[in-house]
Amino acid sequence: MKSRFTIIWIGKTKERFVEEGIRKYRELISPYAELTIKTIREEKGGSITEHLKREAKRILSEAERYILLDEKGRLMSSQEFADFLSKRRESVFVIGGPFGVDKKVKENAEMLLSLSPMTFPHELVRVILLEQIYRAMTIIRGRGYHH
Repeated sequence: MKSRFTIIWIGKTKERFVEEGIRKYRELISPYAELTIKTIREEKGGSITEHLKREAKRILSEAERYILLDEKGRLMSSQEFADFLSKRRESVFVIGGPFGVDKKVKENAEMLLSLSPMTFPHELVRVILLEQIYRAMTIIRGRGYHH
């Protein structure tokens, strides 16, 4: 049975090269897993705090259990990530917007996951996460992508 992944992120993808990366990895993942991407509308106008609170309501209405990508989260190697995913049938990931997420989203997360101690643009994180999911699927299935 295929794994199922849902990725929830804030705001439309604006960069063309990021859109191309998303498209590429969606295709590569499709033989291994069902993938759903949900885009939460990015708030405009007013204070950042208010933006994050409104976005948090939408995120929390989409998922009860989720893994939040956060620079202070748990670090895993690609092999460890594959082992982690191999024990789960379904995983939901949340990627914040340019200002991150409201503290309520962090507090309700099943886990905080860091892709690196470095900070990346939130749009680029979309492609990095998709690539790591693809890599994990190939590790789990013994394909030759990961060396």
